[in-house]
This record gives sequence, structure tokens and C-alpha cells, in this order.
Amino acid sequence: QVQLVESGGGLVQAGGSLRLSCAASGTTLSFASMGWYRQAPGKQRDLVARFTRDSSTTYADSVKDRFTISRGNAKNTMYLQMNSLKPEDTDVYYCNGRLFGAEYWGLGTQVTVSS
Repeated sequence: QVQLVESGGGLVQAGGSLRLSCAASGTTLSFASMGWYRQAPGKQRDLVARFTRDSSTTYADSVKDRFTISRGNAKNTMYLQMNSLKPEDTDVYYCNGRLFGAEYWGLGTQVTVSS
């Protein structure tokens, strides 16, 4: 069973930094693409950043020049470096992986930015 696990969330003051990690288990295959999404209570889940199939990256306009997505050395691992955090970045952040047309999600990690 494929599982994704996020870590690294927490409480940080505005202007601070956090690094989120995502690790997958349950498969020896590489995800076709991976990415980060975020969601506030009662709102839709929005793209933060992701790798596309050709390994290029795409970012939400609101996080460009502040967040950086990267891959780990281990297969199906991924990071999100978040700098210059703002209160509006407060959300639950989810790791996503796509494999043979199937979508996989982690349970999320809470990021709270205080003003």
C-alpha cells in the first residue's frame, strides 16, 4: 500500500522559515510527479509547488521567490523550503504523488505563521 508521510510543520513567526519533508513507502516505483498542496478549513486544496513529468517545477504565484521545492536523494522523497513566511501561509500542507494515473496524498502537516 502506497503511503506518503509529511513532516516538518509547526509554529513560526512571520518572516521565519520552515522545511517540510515528504517520504513515500509501499512502492519501488518512482512517482511520475510529486508536489505540495495546502488547504485551509472549508476551502479547496490548492497547489503550492510541484514537479511536472519532465521534472521542471511550477509554483503558485503567492509563493514564488519564497518557497523552493526539491527532491531528496532517496526515491520518492521531496522537500519544501519555505522562507519569508507570512500569516496567510497558515494551512495544512499535503504531499501528493502520481503513479500510473493514481493520486496519493499524505495526511498533511500543519503550518502556522503568527504575525
